[in-house]
Amino acid sequence: MVESTGWDRRLSVTADGKRLVGHAGAVLVRKLADRIGLTAGLAGVLPSSTAAGWRQRAGVLVQLALTIVLGAANLSQAEQLQLHHRPLFGPVASDSTARRMLSGLDEAALTKIAKVRARVRRHVWTLLHLRPGGFPWLVVAGRRLSGWIVIDIDATVITSASKKAGAAVTFKKTFGFHPLAAWCANTTESLAMLLRPGNAGANTVADHIRVLTDALAQVPGSSAAKILVRLDGAGATHGLLEHLEALNTTRRTVRYTVGWRITDDDERAIARLPETAWETSLHQDGSIQEGYFVAELTGVNIRQGWPRAMRLIVRRVRPTRRHLKNLTGFEKKTGWRYCITATNIGRMRAIAGSGHPQFLDVLHRSHAGVEDRVRTNKAMGLGNLPSASWEVNRGWMLAANLAADLDAWLRLLALHDIDDLADAEPDTMRFCLYHLPARLADHARRRFLRIERTWPWAKAFTTGWHRLTALPAVG
Repeated sequence: MVESTGWDRRLSVTADGKRLVGHAGAVLVRKLADRIGLTAGLAGVLPSSTAAGWRQRAGVLVQLALTIVLGAANLSQAEQLQLHHRPLFGPVASDSTARRMLSGLDEAALTKIAKVRARVRRHVWTLLHLRPGGFPWLVVAGRRLSGWIVIDIDATVITSASKKAGAAVTFKKTFGFHPLAAWCANTTESLAMLLRPGNAGANTVADHIRVLTDALAQVPGSSAAKILVRLDGAGATHGLLEHLEALNTTRRTVRYTVGWRITDDDERAIARLPETAWETSLHQDGSIQEGYFVAELTGVNIRQGWPRAMRLIVRRVRPTRRHLKNLTGFEKKTGWRYCITATNIGRMRAIAGSGHPQFLDVLHRSHAGVEDRVRTNKAMGLGNLPSASWEVNRGWMLAANLAADLDAWLRLLALHDIDDLADAEPDTMRFCLYHLPARLADHARRRFLRIERTWPWAKAFTTGWHRLTALPAVG
């Protein structure tokens, strides 16, 4: 018998193990939720009772978010994970109980939960300012955007394989939903998300304003003095840009960058630009990006009815083969592919070169990171909405947003100096920590969760637990 095929000699597989926990990382997520006050905050706004058999709605919602972090894609899977964790967390809520809880989240309840999330977020951000390295300010083109909270807004499509309330044909010719969401680029948190039917418009002003308003309500007042909002071309509407301008006050500065759909007038203005107006573009680290060029288009093309402070920055690149069929006649003639960014940034105080077209071009291009937020949120429960009910799916979306926040906060507060995990995506976190097996043991009236000491991330696990335990408790 050779070594490569004899590994299973005298090996028996049985299902008689006791006190084994297959997803031990759940204790980190639940410890975090309790320590920062999320569980207690939700308990203060959701129904509760002392009746026998009653499941506290706050606990049901937190446990649902926890199972989504672990990978649950529907309520049945969430129940099975909770059954597995009964020795750790106690009584389990059935999938029908979770369904009733989600369906009962009306607009009034959602508003109360949003206020709880904002209060918890304020506490978390205070802790982030106190940690080594401080708050995670963005770095763009080699410049640190200290003091600026960056909000990225984007829509996505969640497909549906069956008929569900609100599911419809989307602009991508798929069938499902078309939610609109806002994320904090500094922390990767999910600030606000609006569930919409699949046929909802991409550039609906009212929806954008609602999501932006909800997102701004999540930003702690002490951090709301300087806000940068980034959107794709769907945000280039009169109503939204005028709303963004109106948000500026003596105590709050709001700036934006937004994609711009090029018109014939824009192409004629580009044609009038002298070659000397074009400057070489920059990479995200501030180095020169050869072969890519940017120029200021403001004033060359007069735009009536748009905000007076709006600037237009044009970028040109040599088209690739996949772009050839979509080029306009003007682009085919010049041999360049163009895109325009609209912004109201004259300069950003204390940030050198922040008013230069090169910097503004990089600043808006880094909005592409929102695609990572969309992708990771889909891996964190939003890949599929599990119910035929609109209300249940809306509640599930909220639970998925809570899951995304808990995952982000765990990395920011407990794993920020661990290279493999500080910026890890859901699959990596599940492989390294969340799905780590352990044995639950009792000794001297204490419980011990024992993980394999040779696991490469065993120290990261215990370090995270000790850091969470050391956080100031919020009742």
